[in-house]
Amino acid sequence: MSALDAPTIALVGAGSMGGALVRGWIEAVRKGGGLTLTVVEPNFDPELERELETVGAVLNPPEPGPVEVLVLAVKPQAFADAAQQARKFVGPQTCVLSIMAGVTMDALTRALGAERVVRAMPNLPSRIGRGVTAYAASPACSEQDRQLVEQLLEPLGAVEPLAAERLMDAVTAVSGSGPAYVFLLAEVLAVAAEQEGLDRDTAMRLASRTVAGAGALMLETGETPGALRKQVMSPGGTTEAALDILAAADGLAPLLRRAVAAAAKRSRDLGKG
Repeated sequence: MSALDAPTIALVGAGSMGGALVRGWIEAVRKGGGLTLTVVEPNFDPELERELETVGAVLNPPEPGPVEVLVLAVKPQAFADAAQQARKFVGPQTCVLSIMAGVTMDALTRALGAERVVRAMPNLPSRIGRGVTAYAASPACSEQDRQLVEQLLEPLGAVEPLAAERLMDAVTAVSGSGPAYVFLLAEVLAVAAEQEGLDRDTAMRLASRTVAGAGALMLETGETPGALRKQVMSPGGTTEAALDILAAADGLAPLLRRAVAAAAKRSRDLGKG
């Protein structure tokens, strides 16, 4: 994270995703970054608590005051309870960054009284810095707000800006829920391998490493999935025989489209609730 005016930041929720974020910020401070950090978390991981103390972070302040950026990383169902304390961090110049699924910008503004609001959707690989986080900013946010938000999200992996908040439902269905689809692929591939005679442990190792290696190859080469798929295929070969099944009219493509559509609809419904 480069120095961008050394902001004051309050993080509410230092669990899985919040913890991944704050570890990246700790590293930035150690490298000379000037941000001032406050963290609210009732059940700190002891190691993370020690790391925060070494960089002078303020933990669970009894009387919090306004900050430049308030980051909300609590579970959506806990937001109503957390909002009362979180509101104390909000002042006229506060930008709110939420990584809570389903909580809309309007809901954030009503609960916190902030107009400069950003919603972001990280995914599970963000825990190891290999995720992708898409975000949408309210019209009140400035270009500097967006730049700062991108810097704050960088510890999680790649960052993708969106044109409108309504696209967050599609993001939730694709990249938010997407890792579960990939994990399911590895599971069913391993089961199929067992049916062909491999023992369970060998089947799972082969399936897991195949899925992980294929993903890494896409990222590192920059080649499209279609181009890489063609490199595996030989006319009349084993891969073509398998893809004749997966690419059939009732194969993987329509099934995945229905799955993504169902996840997006559920995201929209949760947002209304």
